[in-house]
Amino acid sequence: MESLNRMAIELVDEALDYAEELNIGGYDLDNEATVLDFGLEFEGGIEAGLLLTEIQTAGMATPSHHLGEIGDAPIPYIQLATDQPALSLLCSQKAGWELTTEDFEGLGSGPARALVAEEEEFRRVGYTDAFDLTALAVETEQDPTAAAAAQVAELAEVEPSSVFLLAYPTASLVGSVTNAARTAELATFRLSELGYDPLDIVSATGRAPVAPVAGDEQTAIARTNDAIAYGGTAHLTVREDADVFDSVPSTAAEDHGRPFGEVFDDLEWNFAEVPADLFAPAKVTIDVVGGPTYVHGETDEELLVDSFGL
Repeated sequence: MESLNRMAIELVDEALDYAEELNIGGYDLDNEATVLDFGLEFEGGIEAGLLLTEIQTAGMATPSHHLGEIGDAPIPYIQLATDQPALSLLCSQKAGWELTTEDFEGLGSGPARALVAEEEEFRRVGYTDAFDLTALAVETEQDPTAAAAAQVAELAEVEPSSVFLLAYPTASLVGSVTNAARTAELATFRLSELGYDPLDIVSATGRAPVAPVAGDEQTAIARTNDAIAYGGTAHLTVREDADVFDSVPSTAAEDHGRPFGEVFDDLEWNFAEVPADLFAPAKVTIDVVGGPTYVHGETDEELLVDSFGL
């Protein structure tokens, strides 16, 4: 299989070439690592969010956008489709790297994870990458530091000058876009967590609304999670039937029906305490090749109207 990082770096080069048109910026750190600012000091936008989504999925998924409605209000939706869900979603897009140093904190996703390959997903898929350049998208309120880049370089076994950190806050248009683009990933991850072989997932498509940009990170985190758990829909094509499909959508969670802001508040914003089954699309169709088609879950437009302040 082609290197996920090599394919992603080609898209990073595109972001650098068209930074002005995308309303993003780039600069080097003291250790020669490169930062691309997708929403901290620069505004970014929907196109920047779509390109960052392509980088997060190593160019193996196709994101697009269109205009839909929630509560009679026109709202953009992001759709993402891939025929390589195990690699593009679990081994690349998944936000599985807690990047923490003395001077920086952020949540990393993207193909750099595949150079480390210590998460359970890589054992299930049987994939480890090897390349001399790498990209990590980092959801954060802070400007990335040389220490953060050095940590990535050390764990990925590359030089600091070979590290590209693509930074954005949740409370940004890029944050809303890239989070909406995770619908297929969360459906795939949830099914894998239920014991289903991710290599038997043939294709995955997901769609969710772009949450209005909030004025603070906590509100943004709550809204972007609500967007998927109450407005996200997914379609998976799989090879084998199973008795766990009804547990994939967020409607299977005990806390379903409560907005994420309320759930987070009750848990004092300790993300580790949030029930994992809430992080899933609201409604999922699972189509077994040569077998039955299942539809589980339902969306909740009224909750989204409240969450989005429409």
